[in-house]
Amino acid sequence: MSLLENVLQGFGIPFSALMSVIFGLMIVSFPLGAYAIFNSDIGDDIDYTFPLEKFDIFIAGVNIQVPLEYQIGDLFIIFWSIFIILFVISFLGPKKNFIKIIGNILSNEKISFSENYMLNIIKWFSILVLVSAIITIVQESFGIITEPPDTENNLILFLQISLAPITEEIGFRLILIGIPLFLIYSHKSSIKFFIKSLWTPYSTLHIYDSKKAVTIIILVGIFFGVAHVISGEPWTTGKILQASIGGIIIGWVYFRYGLAAAIILHWATNYFIYSYLFLISEINGVSIQNASAHSMIGTFEIILIISGIISIIMLFLNYKKSINSSIIQE
Repeated sequence: MSLLENVLQGFGIPFSALMSVIFGLMIVSFPLGAYAIFNSDIGDDIDYTFPLEKFDIFIAGVNIQVPLEYQIGDLFIIFWSIFIILFVISFLGPKKNFIKIIGNILSNEKISFSENYMLNIIKWFSILVLVSAIITIVQESFGIITEPPDTENNLILFLQISLAPITEEIGFRLILIGIPLFLIYSHKSSIKFFIKSLWTPYSTLHIYDSKKAVTIIILVGIFFGVAHVISGEPWTTGKILQASIGGIIIGWVYFRYGLAAAIILHWATNYFIYSYLFLISEINGVSIQNASAHSMIGTFEIILIISGIISIIMLFLNYKKSINSSIIQE
């Protein structure tokens, strides 16, 4: 076994452990989010039966209000069910399930990270949290603060947060990245192939040159960041860089692993984190802002940041290993 393989195996153990812990926390967040909607008091004077008369869709930076009468609980359960389906798809595929791929890493078997969506989702989610933390620290040192828009009710806020991964991924990644990729790289013109290319662009299309794809991903990512500030209920300007980097990472995940992986990665940044924040807020009777300073959230951040660092190391080591293998074959 070469030195590179020994180092890769050495980092593979904590990498697998952290991936497994984060995966477990993600599973637990499903019932926590449902509890926040149906059983908690975060809505104050309203609950899950509260009727709404419009549905906001954020497509390509444009906020579209669809006239639709529904109750908060009904819409939440529909989107919640979709997330579970996509989560299971990401766990199982495309070639090996999450548990199998973790076992392969621990036993130092020949692995390909592209064989499981969930592993890549958690890996890139950890990197996204690490990069966001660095951006926040640097920006705050220059007096640039990142603050969310004001919300009238936390129950409605959590509903909006829960819906965003699907509406925004369709509006930004599928429409602004998926369709241009099809137009550039498609070698067929059937409806079936078009839909398949939008679902998994990289494995469906003939990507003979990734430069154009990467350019599109970066441009859409920057637009995604700017859209958070120029939308109807904007964040402060500190969100631009953070959301742009997040948009680029999610765009890359969509390009390489497909729409399901992109939605679940976005779900992790929204629903997953906020389900724990609202739990802490409910138990301790504090605001969401104060809940973010709780020791539990601090522990989550430490786990994710360490996981992000190790994920970057694993990416580098696997890249070096692939380069060495190609040299040997030549």
